Amino acid sequence: MGQDVRIEPWSESDLDLLRRMNAPELMRHLGGPETEEQLLVRHERYVAMSAGTGGAGTMFRIVLSEGEAVGTIGYWERDWQGQRVYESGWGVLTAHQGRGIASAAIAAVIQWAGQERKHRYLHAYPSVGNPSSNAVCRKAGFTLMGECDFEYPPGTPLRCNDWRVELDPAGRRSAPAAPVSA
Repeated sequence: MGQDVRIEPWSESDLDLLRRMNAPELMRHLGGPETEEQLLVRHERYVAMSAGTGGAGTMFRIVLSEGEAVGTIGYWERDWQGQRVYESGWGVLTAHQGRGIASAAIAAVIQWAGQERKHRYLHAYPSVGNPSSNAVCRKAGFTLMGECDFEYPPGTPLRCNDWRVELDPAGRRSAPAAPVSA
């Protein structure tokens, strides 16, 4: 069932992938497709995040062993319930869903973010109406903390599940290791 996948930091050449990820069926739990202008802003933010080394997060393309990019995944900082945490989000192109790709990619992100040794927890907030993303969290070892309300995009209420996984239970601090593959 699982696929041999890897995650690679987002680059300038990934705009076409972002456009393909903007399909109505992939954006239905996130307020619908974005405009081209919104996509360009998002792409530049992803490129900047992935060029940084300050532990504020990284965006990745999800790549199959033969080199085909089939999705996006990343993590970034946010304030949540009085503490600074990482948040993660992902998407896999429709033709590649149901093969364990997102689960393998989030396992790689958990490892990557944990190597930052900056925040204790990584959270994911899939819509309560998104059984696939909730299943990915469960399979990846996240703990369901409960339901919560978000606005995403701003102005659009969204009921989510708050899933959490501990990144660095020992509290060690060290330099990030080399990039990981799932």
